Amino acid sequence: MIYTVIRRNITDYIEEVLSDTPVVLLIGARQTGKSTLVRDLSGEGYQPQYLTFDDPTLLSFAAENPKAFLESMQKPVVFDEIQRIPELLVLIKKDVDENRAPGNYMLTGSANVMVLPMAADSLVGRMEVITLLPLSQGEIGGRKEDFIDWICGDDLTLPRKIAAESREALFERILTGGFPEAVRRSSATARSRWFRSYIMTMLQRDVRELANIEGTTDLPRMLSVLAARAGGLVNFAELSRSTGLPQTTLKRYVALFERLFLIEFLPAYSGNLTKRLTRSPKLYFTDTGILANLSGITWQKIKMGDPASGSLLENFVLGEIRKQLGWNRTHASVFHFRTASDDEVDILLELPGGDVVGIEIKSGASITSTAFKGLKVLKNELGPKFKRGIVLYTGDTSLAFAEDMFALPIASLWMER
Repeated sequence: MIYTVIRRNITDYIEEVLSDTPVVLLIGARQTGKSTLVRDLSGEGYQPQYLTFDDPTLLSFAAENPKAFLESMQKPVVFDEIQRIPELLVLIKKDVDENRAPGNYMLTGSANVMVLPMAADSLVGRMEVITLLPLSQGEIGGRKEDFIDWICGDDLTLPRKIAAESREALFERILTGGFPEAVRRSSATARSRWFRSYIMTMLQRDVRELANIEGTTDLPRMLSVLAARAGGLVNFAELSRSTGLPQTTLKRYVALFERLFLIEFLPAYSGNLTKRLTRSPKLYFTDTGILANLSGITWQKIKMGDPASGSLLENFVLGEIRKQLGWNRTHASVFHFRTASDDEVDILLELPGGDVVGIEIKSGASITSTAFKGLKVLKNELGPKFKRGIVLYTGDTSLAFAEDMFALPIASLWMER
């Protein structure tokens, strides 16, 4: 079967960075399409040689004598899976200091090599790090979304009623996730097989490469425990009680899952506010297909009112927003907001000047003013820094509830405007 290569919306940005930066590091989970993307780069005059350390012969040669290996390379060059030969990073620094030609090195890694001291120390100021997340809904549909630019702009013009999408169709998107191989599979059964194989490979192969962990049989159980808590605050004391594992072990496992891009954390917003706020980050999974598979969530269970569908939807929206931040013109930091009295807003986008757009996510197909409760608390706290509040819901109509409060269909994330 011949698959069509999906052009990634972040490609133009990567080509721009390659034109003025000596080293570009593209990181992200396995199977997100990093290798396909770098092979498909077509910047003017950019034709690098491509080498992957998944090749055992190449890996052996590079590991035996990294200096001789690097000196034999013609540049520009792509080193795929650079985390397998971290010693190369120091040598790349030396070469870049002698020749700062842009685009000489394109590195990829399916583990976050920036947590390695030698990476952070060696290439600061010489390298730009770009994260490739799974496919966005726009990429799957062949569109370049601009949702962040739209809701953070000075004027928010509401669209007319958009084409309705059934609840089943929405959750089909969520249960599929964004890994290209999962998207290509036409049935839930086939996707489930792929997810199980993917998770097993990650926990057996990549964990062995990254960490000397005894008792790796605990890892699948730990990942499932975290899946049951997706969208919630991180509490290691509670996790320790429920799993019987010491907190030191739990924190090591969690750091490993984060380094492999299986999970991510959404920090709490502080912003020097007067109200007492929760400081704990919230836990999310990088891909909702993996999250649903680990949690055993299916469309049948969602139809029956599975309470986990709400956190799954929230995880999906956060993932789409994180993806679009990679290519939208608007630069924003992402947080969650929660007070000591449990008033909360799911997602905050803090703009460079300090203005904030708040986003609440609701699974219902209709909206009342009560859906804006947390956003109103946030507005009162922020004062003039509050730009607007958005409630995303599963209906099909865009509504203005106030001058700076709007309800938008979740499909607005990827619709054409």
